[in-house]
Amino acid sequence: TTHDHEFAQTVANRVIELTPNGAIDRYTTFDEYMQDPKIKEQREKMYAVTV
Repeated sequence: TTHDHEFAQTVANRVIELTPNGAIDRYTTFDEYMQDPKIKEQREKMYAVTV
């Protein structure tokens, strides 16, 4: 993780997010990753609590 948004946006071209229910791996910028509606839906499913 980084707290330097500009650095992440200009240097990184891949986002790997580890969740309790698996991983999401995308070749994209951080801003595009956070704004993509399909990824948002996938993230919600990956963080959903199953009982």
